[in-house]
Amino acid sequence: MTRPLIGVTTYLDPARWGVWEMPAALLPAAYPRLVQVAGGIAAMLPPDAPDAAAAAVSRVDALVVAGGPDVDPTRYGAPRDPRTGPPAPERDAWELALLDAALAAGIPVLGVCRGMQLLNVVLGGTLVQHLDGHVREVGRFARHTVKPVPGTRYGTLVPEVVEVPTYHHQAVDRLGAGLVVSAYAEDGTVEAVESYGTGAWVVGVQWHPEAGDDPRVMRGLVRAARAA
Repeated sequence: MTRPLIGVTTYLDPARWGVWEMPAALLPAAYPRLVQVAGGIAAMLPPDAPDAAAAAVSRVDALVVAGGPDVDPTRYGAPRDPRTGPPAPERDAWELALLDAALAAGIPVLGVCRGMQLLNVVLGGTLVQHLDGHVREVGRFARHTVKPVPGTRYGTLVPEVVEVPTYHHQAVDRLGAGLVVSAYAEDGTVEAVESYGTGAWVVGVQWHPEAGDDPRVMRGLVRAARAA
């Protein structure tokens, strides 16, 4: 069976390896590993000019927008909270353009953490810039439970309450157009969103499935990419 090509966005940060220290397009190895386990082939999509997004999307079968820094609040018309992290303008511009192109083309989309937040923003939604009690120890994932909403795509893929790896302090506030909530945390925080109706497969999760051992969400994306 054909393995679909899954485009995954990347960080753009200084990095050090061997004798080298320079700017690098980075992607934790857990992302391509999860794509491969789910039956796809991973292709990195580092930041580029936004007008190249449609061409990039036309060459992949599905899009994953990876986790990363906070979304610039100017993107959703909000003043900056002092606890919001520094902006990543290249990533914001590129990934918003990729999401626009992917939604227009009708290819399957999975947003992970920041990716879910960007998905909400590109559809006109807003974000909570800081959740008290959600600050995590730097560089370490915490775990908490999420409850699916029955009848949703996510709820069909993962019908039971599960514990997930998470690292975030921002979340969805006002939902973007065409999205519904498909999972919640115990405290009511929105943990998954998705498009409703019979259109393209579009899902966002607030946690980091690549940091866990449950491939069901990624398998759902890969199946949708293969079917499309």
